[in-house]
Amino acid sequence: MLSYIIRRLLQLIPVLLGMSIVVFCIIHAIPGDPAQVILGEHATPKAIQSLREQLHLNDPLYKQYFYYMKNILTGDLGESLRTQRAISSEIGPYLAATLELSVVALVFAVIIGVNAGIIAAWKRATWFDYIAMLVALVGVSMPVFWLGLMEQWVFAQQLDWLPSIGRFNTREPITPITNLYLIDTMIQGNWAGFTDVVKHLILPGVALGTIPMAIIARMTRSSMLEVMKSDYIRTARAKGLKEFWVVYRHALKNALIPVLTVIGLQLGLLLGGAVLTETIFGWPGLGRYIYDAIGFRDYPVVQSGILVIAFLFVLINLIVDILYVYIDPRIQYK
Repeated sequence: MLSYIIRRLLQLIPVLLGMSIVVFCIIHAIPGDPAQVILGEHATPKAIQSLREQLHLNDPLYKQYFYYMKNILTGDLGESLRTQRAISSEIGPYLAATLELSVVALVFAVIIGVNAGIIAAWKRATWFDYIAMLVALVGVSMPVFWLGLMEQWVFAQQLDWLPSIGRFNTREPITPITNLYLIDTMIQGNWAGFTDVVKHLILPGVALGTIPMAIIARMTRSSMLEVMKSDYIRTARAKGLKEFWVVYRHALKNALIPVLTVIGLQLGLLLGGAVLTETIFGWPGLGRYIYDAIGFRDYPVVQSGILVIAFLFVLINLIVDILYVYIDPRIQYK
């Protein structure tokens, strides 16, 4: 197992290298001058030229890429062209915000999706099965931005139940420790702040988790239907076990491998694809951070942000592969 983990970690190197080259080329193909954007429309040509020299923007692309990778290999993500601050020091809170939102969205998707898929397979060809699959189809087809706007209109404006933007009430600020506000408020015993953070998470969490929930529900149903035909399921029923234990203890465990694969992929997609949700709900996450950086032609921020997402995506898939062994002992990595 250890040798397998080491091999997978070594495979990260060419993946991240290839990703950095692709992102570097795409970002530099975007029209516009970062120096002009930073200094504004009324900047003099001399000031623009001076800033371009300072930021190495007049150098050939391969030299710019060399400077960037030299910093990366020393553990330095570079400096933001817009804020003139080290990216490694300012990316943390944005990453924590996206991680918190993505985990909440995934928990919602897994709890609803897995149970809906199990019951749909258990009650196959019944009204629950038809309704669950219809809801899953609608969930996959529903645009995230439309769902987010509808949530804000109904629950924030019309009913006034939940806040529509932000991570917390700005009138009652939270002292960051880990920048994961659910954890920070619990550490500090700030239960009023914890409740406020939960309220701010509900609408964006549901909007972001709806599509993964639908995908997980459909995969769980399909996998459960396959397992429910197995001989050991018929044997368990013949022994007189209650149907609930047959389904949740015996069938579910053997149907989890494809479901776990989908859950891992969805978490990786949530971490990298929350831009729309974060924009609609004013969520200060990594996607919003990268989106704003693109508008300012802030190349180092965009490149570093995407590299972080790529690293997390591959790491999540490695964790999922390791979990396979604990779910199914027949799987061995040599």
